[in-house]
Amino acid sequence: MSYTWTILGMAVITFFIKATIFILGGRVAFPPLLQQALGFVPVTVLTAIIVPMVLSPHGEGLELTWRNPQLVASIIAILVCAATRKQLLTIALALVAFFGWQFRVLQ
Repeated sequence: MSYTWTILGMAVITFFIKATIFILGGRVAFPPLLQQALGFVPVTVLTAIIVPMVLSPHGEGLELTWRNPQLVASIIAILVCAATRKQLLTIALALVAFFGWQFRVLQ
């Protein structure tokens, strides 16, 4: 039951924050330094979500071996993205690498 209250509480807080920003609209001006800093929030949040899943996919410590398909696919994605700067190609090749590597390792 406490999970339900936690989720409902987070939903209410999120709703009020977003509603306040929506209602105030353009009447609130952030300093340029804060606007620049807020631009890095999505990248920071995605990094905080992805890195633990790549380096410790089972949650039991680091798995920095060639048998970790998440790590192999991530390295391939980084290399393809750095070489081509094409997002769709990066995603496609990383998925192919991940599933191919996972299939290969499991056999």
